[in-house]
Amino acid sequence: MASRRLALNLGQGLKVPRAGLSLPPLRRGLATPVASPALKTQSTTLKNGLTVASHYSPYAQTSTVGVWIDAGSRAETEETNGTAHFLEHLAFKGTAKRTQHQLELEIENLGAHLNAYTSRENTVYFAKSLNDDVPQCVDILADILQNSKLEESAIERERDVILRESEEVEKQLEEVVFDHLHATAFQQQALGRTILGPRQNIQEITRTELSNYIKNNYTADRMVLVGAGGIPHDQLVELAEKNFTSLPASSPQTGAYLQSKKRTDFIGSDVRIRDDTIPTANVAIAVEGVSWHDDDYFTALVAQAIVGNYDKALGNAPHQGSKLSGLVHKNDLANSFMSFSTSYSDTGLWGIYLVTDQLTRVDDLIHFALREWSRLSINVTQAEVERAKAQLKASILLSLDGTTAVAEDIGRQIITTGARLSPGEIERIIDNITEKDVMDFANRKLWDQDIAISAVGSVEDVFDYARIRADMSRNI
Repeated sequence: MASRRLALNLGQGLKVPRAGLSLPPLRRGLATPVASPALKTQSTTLKNGLTVASHYSPYAQTSTVGVWIDAGSRAETEETNGTAHFLEHLAFKGTAKRTQHQLELEIENLGAHLNAYTSRENTVYFAKSLNDDVPQCVDILADILQNSKLEESAIERERDVILRESEEVEKQLEEVVFDHLHATAFQQQALGRTILGPRQNIQEITRTELSNYIKNNYTADRMVLVGAGGIPHDQLVELAEKNFTSLPASSPQTGAYLQSKKRTDFIGSDVRIRDDTIPTANVAIAVEGVSWHDDDYFTALVAQAIVGNYDKALGNAPHQGSKLSGLVHKNDLANSFMSFSTSYSDTGLWGIYLVTDQLTRVDDLIHFALREWSRLSINVTQAEVERAKAQLKASILLSLDGTTAVAEDIGRQIITTGARLSPGEIERIIDNITEKDVMDFANRKLWDQDIAISAVGSVEDVFDYARIRADMSRNI
C-alpha cells in the first residue's frame, strides 16, 4: 500500500502528455560555480599589533574562535617553570566580570565548548559555538585573558589538581621518555624544561609570578585571534577591535623573554632511567630536526614517513609499508616503533621511539633503525618516496577535518611563521619533493650527526652512547 500511495502522489505532480503529442527535447544548462566570498585565510593587524586571521566557510553552521599566544613553558625561567600551564588552569576560575559559576553557566547555556592548552612555545584558549554566539564567545575569551581574578583560594585548589595531573603524566611512559629526550637534547635551556614544571615549583608558584607572566607575555604583538567556520573576517575584526584594543602593544624585554628568543643549541647526549619492574625497554633517539619555517620542513616529514611506524598488535602489522617495519616484524624485534619530526621556532627533533619486550635484542633493534637512517642517505627509491608523500598528504588533509582543526592550523602557522600555507599549497610543495631531496636531507641532517638518547625501563642491554653514535655513519 505504501508503494502504491507513493506512486499516486508522484503521479499527481507529473504532467503526462496525451497520446500522439511529442515533448520538446530536454536540455541541460551549463553548471556555474558558486562564488565563495573567501577561499583563503584572511589576515588583518590592528593598531596595537594584534593579528586577526580567519578562514570563512559561508555554509558552516558553527565556528571556532580562539587566541594563540606566542608564549609557553619556553618563556619561563627555571624558577617559574610551570607558570604558563598553571595559568591555563586558572583561566576558567572567574574574572572581574564573571564568577566561575557564571562563566560555566554562560558556556553551558550557549551549548558551546571552551578549552585551553599549553605547549612549550604556545598557549591557546579557544571556543566552539554556533555562529550567532561567536560575539559572546569572543567576549568571554577576552575577559579570561585580560581580567582573570587569580584568587588565592583558586590557586591553592588548582595546585593540588596540577600535582595529581603531574602524577598521571609520570605514569605515561611515552610522555616520560619524550620529556627526558628534550631535557638531554636541550640541556640547561628553556626548551628542555617540562610543560607542567617540577613538583617543587608547582607547590611554590605564587599569584605574583602568575600576574607577572600575564603582564610580560599576554601582549598584542604576541597574540593572534583566529576564526574558522561561519564567522566572516570583517565581523571578527570588529569583535577584536571591541574586545582587545586595551591589550598592551608589546612585551617588556625581560631576561626570560630574551632567553626564550635565544637560539637553542642541540647537545648530543643520553639519559637512562633503569627500572626493571617495567617489562619493556622504551627508547627515543633523535638528531637535531628542523624548525617550522625551515626549507626542509616537508622533506623531513617525507623522510619520517619513509621510516614509518609499526605496531605488532595491529592486524596489518606484516604489511605496514616501510622497509624497517617489515624487518622488525619478520625478526620480532619490537612491540612498536614510531618515527617523529617535532618542530619548534628555531630547532626541532627528528627521530624514532622504540618499544620492545625483547630485552636481549634491544641493541639489534637500535642497530637496524639507525641502519635505515643511513640508507636514506644512500639509496631511496621513487616508489617509497611516492608512498610516503601520499601518506603525508592524506594525514595533513584528514587532520583539517572540522573548524577547530582549521583554527589550530591557522593559529600555529601564523604564530610561528607569520603566514598560513593553504592545503593546496602544501600539497604542491610535497608533490615536488623527490628521492634526491630526501637523500640530500639525510646526508645533511642524519649522516654522522650527533644524537640524543632517552631510555626508560628495562634498559640494561642498551649499548653505551659511543657505540650507538658510531652507527650514524655506517655503509650499508
